[in-house]
Amino acid sequence: MKWSALALLYAAAPALAAVHEIWWNITYVEDANPDGLQPRRVIGVNGTWPPPPIEVTTNDTLLVHATNSVDEPTSLHHHGMFFNSTSWMDGAVGVSQCGIPKGATFDYVVPINSSGQWGTYWVHAHASGQYVDGLRAPVVIHPEKEAHTYDEEFTVVLGDWYHDQHADLLKQFISIANPGGAEPVPDSALIYFAQNGAYLGPKSGTSPDPVTSAVGFNENATLPFQPGKTYRLRIVNTSAFAAFFFWIDGHDMRIIEADGVDVEESPIDLISITVAQRYSVLITARNDTNANWAIHANMDTDMFDTVPPALNPNVTSSITYDGSKDLTDLGAVDEYHDVDDLALVPIQVKPLPPADRTIELEVLFDTMDDGTNHAMFNMVTYNSPLVPSIISELTLGENATVAEAYGINTFVVDHLNVFDIVLKNGDAGKHPFHLHGHNMQLVGRSQDYTSDDPELNPPLNESQPNPMRRDTVQVPSMNSVTLRVVADNPGAWFFHCHIEWHLEVGLAVVLLEAPLIAQQRDTIPQYVYDQCATLGQPTSGNAVGRASATDLTGLPSGPFPQNNGWHPRGIGAMFGCVFTAVLGMASVTWYTLGGHISEEEMEHEAREHQEAKERKGRLFGLIKRRS
Repeated sequence: MKWSALALLYAAAPALAAVHEIWWNITYVEDANPDGLQPRRVIGVNGTWPPPPIEVTTNDTLLVHATNSVDEPTSLHHHGMFFNSTSWMDGAVGVSQCGIPKGATFDYVVPINSSGQWGTYWVHAHASGQYVDGLRAPVVIHPEKEAHTYDEEFTVVLGDWYHDQHADLLKQFISIANPGGAEPVPDSALIYFAQNGAYLGPKSGTSPDPVTSAVGFNENATLPFQPGKTYRLRIVNTSAFAAFFFWIDGHDMRIIEADGVDVEESPIDLISITVAQRYSVLITARNDTNANWAIHANMDTDMFDTVPPALNPNVTSSITYDGSKDLTDLGAVDEYHDVDDLALVPIQVKPLPPADRTIELEVLFDTMDDGTNHAMFNMVTYNSPLVPSIISELTLGENATVAEAYGINTFVVDHLNVFDIVLKNGDAGKHPFHLHGHNMQLVGRSQDYTSDDPELNPPLNESQPNPMRRDTVQVPSMNSVTLRVVADNPGAWFFHCHIEWHLEVGLAVVLLEAPLIAQQRDTIPQYVYDQCATLGQPTSGNAVGRASATDLTGLPSGPFPQNNGWHPRGIGAMFGCVFTAVLGMASVTWYTLGGHISEEEMEHEAREHQEAKERKGRLFGLIKRRS
C-alpha cells in the first residue's frame, strides 16, 4: 500500500503539480554551539544543524521522506498545513500517528497544490519535545503572484535556545520539587536568516563555531540591503517558550502577512511574535549608505518566572549597507506592545458565518494530587491515547461519532458545522494556541472574561464582513478570545498551547471532525499501522484499542486536581475532635464549680487516692528487693 500510494502521487503529478521531494535523515549532531556559549548535542537533518529551510510553490506537492536515526520515536509536523482530509500526515504523535520507530521511514505527503495555501510556515518535530533540541526549520510557499510588490525577500528565524537536553529539563519541570510549575528558562536566544532555500552565512571576519560555521547567528548574522529597495522579511518564531519583540533601528515596517494569510499593509514600529506565529513585513531601505543598522529580537521576559543573571534576553544582528561603516544601535525602545491582530484585514475576503455550536475552554494550572504542576482545560489534563485519534476515527465504525471513545478532552464535530472556541486564560501567564488543519477567524477578544463591563468584556460583533484569520493566537492572562472555525476538513486535529512545556503537562484537546465522512475518504497508508505495531501500540478501536465506545479500561489519565474540600472522613474526625474538646472543657468547668460532690465524697476520694499510692510504693519496694 505504501508504494502504490507513492505511485499514485507521481502519476498525478504531471497533471496536477510538481512533486518537491526531499530526503531527511533525522540524526543527532554533536557539539553544536550556535550561541557561542556552550556546545551541546542537537537533533538535526542529514548530519547537519540547523535543518535546511524548505521553499516550494503553491502548485507543488511536498514529499518528505523522513528516516528516524535517533534513539526514540520521532515525527514531523508541517505547521499550518491543512492536509485536506489526510490528517495522518499531520505528524502529531498520539493524534495523527504513533511516531516513526528508530530505523523506519515515514513519507509525509503535503498536498500544497490542493490546499490553496501560500505564505510563511515552519516544520518541526511533534514528538517528545524534540523541536526543543533543534528539529525545526522554516517553510516558505510562493504563490504564482504575490499580493504585495517588493524587490527581494529574506526569512528571519527566531528561537529560544537551551544548553541542556529536553529530556533532562522535562524531569526538572514535572517534579514534586517544582510544585509551582516554573518552566525551564532558555539559556539564550537565536536569530538567523535564510533566502532561496539556504541559510545566510556568517559575516566576513567572524569566527563562528565549526559545527554550525555555515550559518550566521546573532551578531555574526547580517542582511545585505541596497538603498531604495523594498524587502520582505518573513519572521518565524520557532521557540519552545519565548515570545519576541522584533524591530529594526532606522527603518519602518508594514505588516503584510500573518500565519500564511495576506493582509492589507499595516504600519507598525515593533512586532510582538509569540511561539509558532509568523509575520511578514515590508521594509523600504534607506537612500544612504552612511551607516549599518541594528536588528533587535528581545525575548518577552514577562513569561519567565525568573530571569537568571547569566541570561541576555536580547539579541541583535544587523542590516549592512556598507561593510566598512559602523553599526548604529539605538538601544531599547520606550515600551513594548502587542500586535492588534483583530485590526488586520485579510486581502482574500471570507465573511463571518453564524456559529452552530460553542466550545468553552478555560486554562488553569495547579499543583495536582501527585505533587506536580500540570495544565488543564476545564479542570482536565490531556493524556495521549494508546491508539492515535485518527486511527480510532477510521476504525470505530458508527462508534466513531461518540466523543468518549477517544478518551478525555475530545470533541466530535459534524461536517461543515461552524463552531466557536471561546478560549479563557485563567492562568497568570500568556499562552499561544494553535489549531491543526485549519485557520481560525478571530471574532473578538475580552480583557477580562469574568467582567460584566462591556468595555472589558464586549459582546461579539456578528456583522464583521471579513475578520482576521490565522492558525496561532496569543491570549494574555485573564483575557479570552473567540475563534470561529468551519469544520470542513474531516479528520483528527490537535488544539493545544504551543509552549512545549505546557503541551507536555496536558494543555490540549482533540477535535474529531466528521468521523463517518473521514471513514469514506480513508486512504491511510499501511505503514502508518505497521509503525504503530512496531512500537507495540494497538492499531484499531477506541483510545485503548477496544471496539467499544465506552470501555476505556487502561486509558492513561491524571494527575488530578487536589480535592481540598471537606470530605466525610475529615468531617467525622473534626467532629470527634470538637466533641472531645467540648466535653473536656465542660468537665473542667463542672469540677471547678464543685459539681454535685459533697465534702465527705471529696475526702473519701482523696483517702482512696492516697491508699492507692501507698500500695503502689510497697509493691515497687518488693520488686526492688527481689532483684
